[in-house]
Amino acid sequence: MAFWVYVPRCNDGSDYTGHTDDLDWWLAEHQRGGHCDFASRRRPVALMWSDHFQTRLETLDSDRRIKSWSRAKNEALFQGDWQAVSRSARPPAERPPLGREGER
Repeated sequence: MAFWVYVPRCNDGSDYTGHTDDLDWWLAEHQRGGHCDFASRRRPVALMWSDHFQTRLETLDSDRRIKSWSRAKNEALFQGDWQAVSRSARPPAERPPLGREGER
């Protein structure tokens, strides 16, 4: 069985992070307005990112980590830009300057 961590963007621009063992059903529930007051009040939602894991423990750990991330770090995750995810993990004053040659 696969477990999923997912991040939909709500109509008001906020992101919601959740986990499930049935991604399609939960996304339909978020669109319908069931089971989650936060997303229900901010419909419609659009899936920005998801990933699957083999165990519930891995899923819960990933969910917990991503929930604490900044907007910049989420945006980098949505783009699959792991260099920017790593850069955004540092406090702003400690971030290396952006490179030239296409580096972010």
